[in-house]
Amino acid sequence: MSLTVGTKAPDFKTTDQDGKEVTLSGLKGKKVVLYFYPKDMTPGCTAEACSLRDNYTALKKAGYEVLGISSDNEKMHKKFIEKEKLPFRLLADVDKSVHAKYGAWIEKSMYGRKYMGTQRVTYIINEQGVIDEVIEKVDTKNHADQILGGGSTAPATVKKPVKKIAAKKAVKKIAVKKKK
Repeated sequence: MSLTVGTKAPDFKTTDQDGKEVTLSGLKGKKVVLYFYPKDMTPGCTAEACSLRDNYTALKKAGYEVLGISSDNEKMHKKFIEKEKLPFRLLADVDKSVHAKYGAWIEKSMYGRKYMGTQRVTYIINEQGVIDEVIEKVDTKNHADQILGGGSTAPATVKKPVKKIAAKKAVKKIAVKKKK
């Protein structure tokens, strides 16, 4: 069970990748994107973080403070930030207490096996600490677009990911034309 729009976002206290304490109450007066993701350096989580990284300027311009949170530790977060050049903080929730407050620690099922894990969910929290939006069906490659309200008609400020296959075909066509 996740929280709903219009409810007060639960305050929390945890640390970022540098071991600095972060609280939601300490961010009062700012719009916050609090996104829960399963694990650093996995394909889906990397795509999601890179979507936010590539559109960070637009997110900041819209007034958002972006915070990613997973049950990974500070050391893993630091590696992830360095590897992907992420411009925002990642919060360590090793004991899953913040996950529990936000309903992001859930029972999952894969191949008939049940286990506990992180629900990929994003909360948009306004300046007064109230949840304005909950994104439960996260599109990892276009997550910034979802946050900025692009839906199917993305604002011009949002950078769309380039499909590698299409890019390779374009390069091949150029190479073929040059040979002629």
